[in-house]
Amino acid sequence: MFHALLESAPWWAWLGFLVLVMVMVFLDLGVFNRDSHEPTTREAAWWSAVWVSLALAFGGVILGAMGPVAATAYLTGYVLEKSLSVDNLFVFVLIFTAFQVPRKNQRRVLYWGVLGALVMRAVMILAGAALLNRFTWMTILFGGSLIYTGARLLLFRDREPADPREGGVARVFRRLVPYDPQGGYEHLWLRRQGGLLASPMLLVMVIVEVTDLIFAVDSVPAVLAVTRDPFLVYTSNVFAILGLRSLYFLLATMVDRFHHLDSGIAAILVLVGVKMCLANVLEVPNGISLLVITLMLAGCVAASLRWPRQQKGRP
Repeated sequence: MFHALLESAPWWAWLGFLVLVMVMVFLDLGVFNRDSHEPTTREAAWWSAVWVSLALAFGGVILGAMGPVAATAYLTGYVLEKSLSVDNLFVFVLIFTAFQVPRKNQRRVLYWGVLGALVMRAVMILAGAALLNRFTWMTILFGGSLIYTGARLLLFRDREPADPREGGVARVFRRLVPYDPQGGYEHLWLRRQGGLLASPMLLVMVIVEVTDLIFAVDSVPAVLAVTRDPFLVYTSNVFAILGLRSLYFLLATMVDRFHHLDSGIAAILVLVGVKMCLANVLEVPNGISLLVITLMLAGCVAASLRWPRQQKGRP
């Protein structure tokens, strides 16, 4: 495993990137946003700009150190992962709304969600890259799974989402863990009558982590369709994930305005899956992939703003 990592980038590049990430996470979550509070739109916009600028600056470093091909692969992976992570926002809004989590407490859930995602993505990226390099037929399997997921999203996009309070994760959690549904969202565990009971905050946190794991099953193969270089895949994933928390608070109140975005994301999954399945017979330059993905996302946003969703009960 470590041999594969050092083949993609020298040890000092990995160490420098990890140090940069830890410093920025510490500043974001441990200094500037240490106290529980409801982030303002201005605060969320500022941090979103910081993470995007940092991701683009890192792309410039890759351009200088590894060349334009690697930089294009990194940027394509970043834009792809960023667009797929927007789909997470719709689910997070659904979860927090269903459980009525106060906005000031949503930060804590997303904090642990980000840290958990960094570890899970590292494991899945290494495993996925190793499988693709060892078994060429895995490209068909991964690509087919992306096509299936994208087609399913397109076909069932108008279906009413399930209530996360009654989903499989919640039912298993309540069956296995002593639980107090009235425990609130200030603490993960509560002491009741000499014993410990899980709070709704812990249940929401578990659901968010499982949700991110499910999304990673699609997003990691999608980025691996762009490049199999573990360094480029992981760095693009990490920068997209680190900006997700601030992006959530920036867009949480307006996700319904971008109602065509999920169709665009589904179509992107299908196209990336086709590209992956045909990788051994047809190589599509990442520059073209980046252009197509960007145009599709811009078109979906423009269509959502041009043709707003009709409110129920209105003509």
